Amino acid sequence: MGETCSMCGRVADAAEDGDPPLAWCADVVEARGGPRTRWICPSCTRSHVRSIEAKLDQTYW
Repeated sequence: MGETCSMCGRVADAAEDGDPPLAWCADVVEARGGPRTRWICPSCTRSHVRSIEAKLDQTYW
């Protein structure tokens, strides 16, 4: 499918990462054309985990 990390631009390899990419984080965001999925690779997820957690709604805590 070739998902792209929204932070660093890395493109997922279906053979290596799976389809959909299994270790990647997915987030559904509202866009002009309707909802879309934003992907974040494992490396960026590890680097930015505190920032990602800070954006979660209180219901997840």
